[in-house]
Amino acid sequence: MVTDAELPQLLRDVSLRVTRPRLAVLGAVHAHAHADTDTIIRATRERLPEVSHQAVYDVLRALTDAGLLRRIQPAGSVARYEARVGDNHHHVVCRSCGVVADVDCAIGSAPCLTMSDDQGFSVDEAEVIYWGSCPSCSASHS
Repeated sequence: MVTDAELPQLLRDVSLRVTRPRLAVLGAVHAHAHADTDTIIRATRERLPEVSHQAVYDVLRALTDAGLLRRIQPAGSVARYEARVGDNHHHVVCRSCGVVADVDCAIGSAPCLTMSDDQGFSVDEAEVIYWGSCPSCSASHS
């Protein structure tokens, strides 16, 4: 887990200016894994009440473009953001409640899936989303 004191250096490491909105959004995503934008806006406003929706969207885009955040969007779901970057992990999504959890690659190095025909592409990442029922939803259905 990254501390608030470490957030400015993360921004500097990717040559982004350290601003209050960037620190607040980055901190919110680190505190709320797989959060949607509404959750990130609420968490950001706890740190910086005057921040606008548009500022949060702009910061999310800048942090994603800089590689500090990853944007995921499972089918039928809103976009979500996570701070776990730099690896080729995947996700498991509960069909009932929508909770999302990280799943490490099953085996091998990235990409962990080898296509039968790469169509000439130089593949550097594979995205897999597993679907099912989380433990809470499974228990409530039995």
